[in-house]
Amino acid sequence: MIDNSYANQSIVCTVTNCKNHNNTKNFCSLEAIKVGTHESNPTVCQCTDCQSFEAKCECK
Repeated sequence: MIDNSYANQSIVCTVTNCKNHNNTKNFCSLEAIKVGTHESNPTVCQCTDCQSFEAKCECK
């Protein structure tokens, strides 16, 4: 189980539908994240991805 109450103030995050997003602040709850790219030759910010992203399950 992920502890989303922790806010790693070194990793700002505004993606609230990620299960690693802090519950109350715009920070990640992970100690570290992996950043990667989906391009063979990235040249702009949009070419990079947070590869630690996991969608929140809205299952009930």
